[in-house]
Amino acid sequence: MPEHRPLILVTGGTGFVGRAVLSALADAGAFVRAVVRPGAERKLDGVPGLEHIVETADLFAETSEWWQDVCSGVQSVLHVAWYAEPGKYLQSPFNVDCLEGTLRLAKGAVAAGVSRFVGIGTCFEYDLSAGVLCVDTPLRPETPYAGAKAAAFLALSTYLPMAGVSFAWCRLFYLFGKGEDQRRLVPYLRSRLSAGEKVDLTSGDQIRDYLDVDDAGKMIAGIVMGDRTGVVNICSGVPVTVRQLAESIADEFQRRDLLCFGTRPDNLTDPRCVVGRPNL
Repeated sequence: MPEHRPLILVTGGTGFVGRAVLSALADAGAFVRAVVRPGAERKLDGVPGLEHIVETADLFAETSEWWQDVCSGVQSVLHVAWYAEPGKYLQSPFNVDCLEGTLRLAKGAVAAGVSRFVGIGTCFEYDLSAGVLCVDTPLRPETPYAGAKAAAFLALSTYLPMAGVSFAWCRLFYLFGKGEDQRRLVPYLRSRLSAGEKVDLTSGDQIRDYLDVDDAGKMIAGIVMGDRTGVVNICSGVPVTVRQLAESIADEFQRRDLLCFGTRPDNLTDPRCVVGRPNL
């Protein structure tokens, strides 16, 4: 393997965000060692730059010693994997398992001599009442998912630098695009509209920060390949209402008449505005 092409260990490479990052890493000339579930390697067929695929039934149950072996010869770790089933992940107790497994991965990476570690966080770690969220916005997680992500960040942001490992934490905002789960908003809209069926929606007044997953993948790959440390907001910085998003998609089908705003109740605990302030 040529020395000038770094070897990067990637978890979660078969998922929504992970696939976009793998594509961007391949474009950047990196070699990748991917950790996947048995049978999932077929999802990586045709991905250039794959040096090796490591299989495990549950990466969050592996020991730090197992990770030390898997990280042998690796320059950087990109940890994307986490439990993320729509409708369940925010409150799931699996978040604790993901947190514990992440810390064992980090311990193994340190023991293997990895020089850089990049983790994936969430905008939900922040105090969402601030509306516009910068990297200095205080943390106030309100779900097990956000709490576990914030705990991982706080632990790794002290442990890894003390061990001589460069550390960056990418907080994702509202992503959409290729490979998105069909239960999420944008695929739901496209599915209903393409079938000529009415779409039941809330008021649509919520303001969000939307970003195409391919753009997010390029941002994250750039961070992995670079030397940026600390928190990075992976966001557009552009405020868009859910209504505006839905209408822009409906315009592709010329069917705004199918959008039924207000037929679903607004979630009273849902923040009115979640917009990131880019810091790349």
